[in-house]
Amino acid sequence: MESIELHDYLPHRYPFLMVDRVIECEPGKYIVGIKNVTINEPFFQGHFPSHPIMPGVLIVEALAQLAGILASVTKAIRPAKDGYLYYLAGTDKTRFKRPVTPGDALNMRCEVLNERREVMKFICNAYVSEELVCTSELIVAGRKV
Repeated sequence: MESIELHDYLPHRYPFLMVDRVIECEPGKYIVGIKNVTINEPFFQGHFPSHPIMPGVLIVEALAQLAGILASVTKAIRPAKDGYLYYLAGTDKTRFKRPVTPGDALNMRCEVLNERREVMKFICNAYVSEELVCTSELIVAGRKV
């Protein structure tokens, strides 16, 4: 799934679209995606100019966007067409292991832990190369817009 197709599943656009590509997806099970982190990201102007690192909340946001795509694909919903969105509803056990810096490729994986109607829970991990940078359990909830 390339960036243009992502627009069918996420309402986000530049500069807040945090998923560049989906590599693998098995509905109801898991999804793998990439966020290429470049020095041109607007948040690097202030976080931190002399030592740029990607804010942890944006790493979690990238994981939440990927989880939202998996939720939509699992439920066979295209939010752009069906008027239905998945919102981040909660985070648990979030841990950051190392900074993400310009030039890194953030490799993300979300796996479904459970689902109940419009609410889904995921275990999500983000890596740079093979090194774990963030882990979190995320809850997303679907709502008609």
